[in-house]
Amino acid sequence: MKKYIGISLIVLGALLLILCAFVPFMGDLADQNWYTWGSFIVLIVGGLITHIILNKKLEA
Repeated sequence: MKKYIGISLIVLGALLLILCAFVPFMGDLADQNWYTWGSFIVLIVGGLITHIILNKKLEA
């Protein structure tokens, strides 16, 4: 299960960005940079780094 935490964070970040683009009541959040950058930096980039680190530790 630990192996998929990073991938799950990446998917969650992508879903939040997609949701922000297509759901009308979240349109106000799309105008705020903290939401779009937060979901990108924290979830997508953080998920990628987490995925790399956890997979290297699980292999060793």
